[in-house]
Amino acid sequence: MLICYDYPSFLKTLFDDEGERLEFEKVFCSIEFTQRCDLGVEPFIDIIREYQKKFPHWERQLQEFHDRQIDAMTVEMPGMRDLLTRLKTNGYRLYGLTNWSSTVYPVIEKYDILQMMDDRLISSEEHLVKPDVAIYDRLCDKFGLVKEECPFTDDKPINIDGAKAAGMPAVLFTDASQFEEDLERFGVRTKHNG
Repeated sequence: MLICYDYPSFLKTLFDDEGERLEFEKVFCSIEFTQRCDLGVEPFIDIIREYQKKFPHWERQLQEFHDRQIDAMTVEMPGMRDLLTRLKTNGYRLYGLTNWSSTVYPVIEKYDILQMMDDRLISSEEHLVKPDVAIYDRLCDKFGLVKEECPFTDDKPINIDGAKAAGMPAVLFTDASQFEEDLERFGVRTKHNG
């Protein structure tokens, strides 16, 4: 978790009516919808066009939902830049694994903390999504990583379960200080050497 996101607040910018916003959120923030977008089998914009036909009264909101994804991102996760800097100083490589549609790239450009990664695997490019064990396998195969040596964190318990099923040590992310403690338990040096 490197960037905080707040979809409910973002959606409030698209709707004046609270009830209508909640109806929209029920459909377009559902696991089914987000996984379909994150799989990348179909372009995100094509999915939006399909739903604009199904929900013509939300045509504008759906277009903005596509075009303004970056507005749902708020700030860097507090404490994570410092932790990543120390990990890199200690010689660790850092990899990102994200479920995200093609709209991830403007976010990567805006938040340079995401550029601290040595590399990343994006679900929409692999046509796999967390918690499918295959995406964790792909991450390790692609970058020559040993699963047992790669602590993984995520803010969704289901994705932690997927990582563990793939053979990776994994912990639920709550904040940077808790994650640092978890890394130390895994034998990762998080303090500056010397």
